[in-house]
Amino acid sequence: MEMLELKAFGAAYRGRRVLVTGHTGFKGSWLCLWLNALGAEVIGLALDPATEPNHWDLLALPVTDHRIDIRNEAAVRDVFADERPEIVFHLAAQPLVRRSYREPIATWSTNVMGTAHILEAVRHTPDVRAAVVVTTDKCYENRESTWPYREHDRLGGHDPYSASKAGAELVAASYRAAFMHDAVAPLLATARGGNVIGGGDWSEDRLIPDLVRSLIDNQKLTIRSPQATRPWQHVLDCLSGYLLLGQHLLDGNATCAGPWNFGPEQQGSRTVEEVLQALVHDWPRLDWQVTDSHQPHEAGQLRLDSAKARTRLGWRPVWGFEQAIRQTGSWYRQWLESGEVTSLDQLCAYTADATASGLDWMKP
Repeated sequence: MEMLELKAFGAAYRGRRVLVTGHTGFKGSWLCLWLNALGAEVIGLALDPATEPNHWDLLALPVTDHRIDIRNEAAVRDVFADERPEIVFHLAAQPLVRRSYREPIATWSTNVMGTAHILEAVRHTPDVRAAVVVTTDKCYENRESTWPYREHDRLGGHDPYSASKAGAELVAASYRAAFMHDAVAPLLATARGGNVIGGGDWSEDRLIPDLVRSLIDNQKLTIRSPQATRPWQHVLDCLSGYLLLGQHLLDGNATCAGPWNFGPEQQGSRTVEEVLQALVHDWPRLDWQVTDSHQPHEAGQLRLDSAKARTRLGWRPVWGFEQAIRQTGSWYRQWLESGEVTSLDQLCAYTADATASGLDWMKP
């Protein structure tokens, strides 16, 4: 894939050694694409991709690639000692709600102890100046309220995935308070994103990947909860928040060492059925049915309040719901029809739109 150099985030990442855990996953691969375009020296630490096809292999990025299980503390520490990263984005996780019901121990050990292993390596690596631990909007104790969750709301979780991500937040808060409070310690923040969509996701039990598979197999899509409401956002909007937060941490802004929400505007919270209706534009033959079989519990209402990121970081989404859906549908349609991977083109379009919107983080 042809690379280019993007100028953004105050050149904070140009020439930096940046370690991304979970780089072979959906969000991790998009983050590596962006960091590479920003001129970073990217180091990846993850398991092999979980699906075939997968976005990571399609991108074929020039990064230092370590295939390590974050539950192996010694192996994690060895990678940190060898690579000496300056900033860490921790995305590696067991990220699926329904799988967490089938594999609760693996979910807890990966999402909680794996996070502890990463942060233990962070605090023993003098080169690390900043770390961003990525959790989820599902880390909040869900009250099925129409009010969006804010960073100070209570953490919790019904299913093992959500609860383990709340646990990862507590691990990060503990490490920040116990080990990262003096002037020479790295700055540590957590980032809670919404329901992220975008091209290149083939994860199981996710709406749009399931849709793509149903179209390939010429079958009707089966959905579980058509009225479930989620804060849908394009992956690049979410990642712009992570990168902006990382920039502030690298600049030594200690007030940014804490939890942050990065979600869509209020109109981005839509039902599953509304998402499918919006996708009909790209796939007119789309058809679905609602299953009547018993399903594990999942939250019905979920919204995020990102006012803190807007007012204190100057962050806001670039692509609204309709454009996020359109760009996602376009990515998969191009890939299905021609095998073309348009991720870099979409990144360029996104940053151009961010520049046109006058966002400060696009300034070099």
